[in-house]
Parts: sequence; structure tokens; C-alpha cells
Amino acid sequence: MERVKDRFWDVLIVGAGASGIMAAVTAAKRGRSVLLMDRMNRIGKKLLATGNGRCNYTNAHMDAGCYHGDQAFISRILDSFSHRDCVEYFRGIGIWPKQRNGYFYPNSDQALSVLLALERELARLCVCIVTDTTFLSVRKLSRGFLCETTQGPFRGGRVIFATGLFASPKLGSDGSALAAVKKLGHSMAPVLPALCGFYCKGMDFKKVSGVRCDASLTLAADGAPQAGERGELQLCDYGLSGIPVFQLSSAAVRALNQKKNVQIHIDFLPDFGRQELSAEIERRKDMMQPGETAAQLLRGLLHEKLIPAVLSASGIDPRGTRGMTRSWKNRLLDMLCGFPVDVIKGREAEFAQVCAGGVTTDEVNPDTLESLLVPNIHFAGELLDVDGICGGYNLQGAWSTGVVAGRSV
Repeated sequence: MERVKDRFWDVLIVGAGASGIMAAVTAAKRGRSVLLMDRMNRIGKKLLATGNGRCNYTNAHMDAGCYHGDQAFISRILDSFSHRDCVEYFRGIGIWPKQRNGYFYPNSDQALSVLLALERELARLCVCIVTDTTFLSVRKLSRGFLCETTQGPFRGGRVIFATGLFASPKLGSDGSALAAVKKLGHSMAPVLPALCGFYCKGMDFKKVSGVRCDASLTLAADGAPQAGERGELQLCDYGLSGIPVFQLSSAAVRALNQKKNVQIHIDFLPDFGRQELSAEIERRKDMMQPGETAAQLLRGLLHEKLIPAVLSASGIDPRGTRGMTRSWKNRLLDMLCGFPVDVIKGREAEFAQVCAGGVTTDEVNPDTLESLLVPNIHFAGELLDVDGICGGYNLQGAWSTGVVAGRSV
């Protein structure tokens, strides 16, 4: 360790997640001496959890529009290392691609395969790795920088910050570098959990917890529609989760941060048009036998746990046997096609896959990811104010920014 501390490194990389590892590999390929440090006892721990352990590492439908942030900035990053470049790079280090509807996974279906391949590359390129070390501060020297850590100081000519933000802190991203980045003079967009579920009200969520159903969701802020998604909705004891909720989450948390009233309107039967659904309910109403309750109207259409929730919200007693009036049916259609749920807040960062916000991109050179305020300081990965939707977009962002930063040093 003393030899590591005494040495002056070409590049110091703070954070050994996907972007930090890729930056290290790229810089080392260009002949630079690289020290890669991480606070965990093993690099890439967060990578192991991606794609439910299968590592959805890129997507064929890559586009800047799938990200939140400066679209021109994002486009330049993605052009520098595209999803095709990504697939070919990983193929070259032994990761044979498997594609499902545009989502790319390793053929092994194991994130571990990707990490082991990257670790092999780091070893081949003689990248020095220091784990179990927490970054404390960075200071400009007459030549290069000095990074103070819990394992002592390290000196280098350039520093790449690839620490992430606060998502999944148990896997390494704890925001420990944010204070140092702010001290350098950089502005930070508000850091908010994204790709997360939501605490909600408007339904007895404890009674419907565990229900999964195909649904179409519309996000509204102060009454104005913002975005829509369809997919498997998960109803939890605290509110809403599932891929379509995650896809809307970044826009939702930003609206909440702006103190807007945020709702999600749920279409529980997205394969029906309203007129078609109205006719189906009339047909079911005509089939009702004496003594049957209103719940029979929706049996076979909705999960049993959902039926009383939807009927009650429509003003219909689920145990009642009264005939249905026109206003009764219209209210039921409203609830089936657009059940309103108030979004209170996003789940905490420990439950989020990524965070929105971070270093504002107008203070960073998109061609090098070098700070426009402090020469020879670079940023990569989630630390930048760029976040993508689910489906390999955030990992592609990590690979691409890692490559750009690594090339530029």
C-alpha cells in the first residue's frame, strides 16, 4: 500500500461502479497509470444487482429522448460510445449478447459474468484497485491533485469522479463525494430518488397489496397530463410500484419537488375502449341473477382484491344488489378507466435504482466530461444530471460517460 500511496498516478478514479470501471479500462488502454478506488469491499457491487441480477446492460432502442436532462449533451455522449459499440465491446471481452425485445443481457443471464469480465480487463491492463476506502476530499496541488481517503492520501494528475448519488447506498452509492464536488464550485440539480415506487393515497392499499395487473398509467401535475406508460402495475401496502411506475418516476419526483399536486390515473382495463367497456358492463348487468351482488359485475375482469376498491370508489356497495343507474355506471367507468391516485412522495433512495439530479451539465464539457470550472477534474455516471428510463439506459449512460472520461485523460 505504501508504494501505491507514494506513486503519482496519471488518473485517480473515485468510485468503482459501472462508469468508474469503464473509465479505468479506457484510460489504461491509452497507456495511463490508473488508481481505481471504492468504499465497498469489492468493486461493481451495484452492477451485480442490475436487471434483477441478470444485467440488462444496454438497449437497441437507445435515444437521447429516453433520458431526462440536456438532450444535446446526452446525444453527444451516446454518439461517442453507442449501444452498438457497447455490444461489440462486451462481446470482445467474452460477454455474448442475448436480446429480448431490444433489451441486451449476457447470454449467461448473470450480472456476475459482466463483472468478472471487467475485472479480468482491469487486471490485464494493470489498473490498481483500492477497496474499503472512503473518499474524503480533493485538493489542487502545484502538479495534479491530492485525494484524501480513509486509507490515506493518493496523488494524481487527473481525477474522475464516478461515485454515483444516493441510490442503493448499501451497494456503494452514498453521495459521499457530493460535498467535495460542491466545494469545487459546481452547481447541483436537486438529487431525488428515481426509478422508484411511490407512497400514495386514494385507495386502501393495504387491502390490495400484492396485486399485479396490466394497466395504463397517466401522470398528471397540477391537473395537466405529463406522460403515460403501460405495463405490469404492482399495488403495494404503501402505494404503487412496477416498471410503468418507474418509467414515470423521474418526471413525478421533479414535479413533487416543484410543489405541484401529482396524480397517477390508472386504467385497469387498457384493452377496452370506454364504449366497449360500457357495453360489456351492460351485458354483465343483464346476466345478473337475483341476489347476486355488484361485485359479480367485475368478476373475471379484475383481480378479486381490486373489485371492492373500484366499486367503493364508484359509490357502489360491493355487497349491494340494487339496480344500476346511468350515473352509477358512468362513475364506475370513470374508476375503471382512470382511477385517480394522489402521489405523496417517491420511495427513499435506498429503494431507488437511480437518482435524478447531480452535477449540472452546463458546467461540464460534453466531449471530455471535464469540469469547465476546474481543469483536469472529470465526471462520469449517475453523478451527472442525466438519468434514463428502465431498460438498460442507465447502464449505457454509465458505459458511455466512462468511455468519454477515460478517453479524455
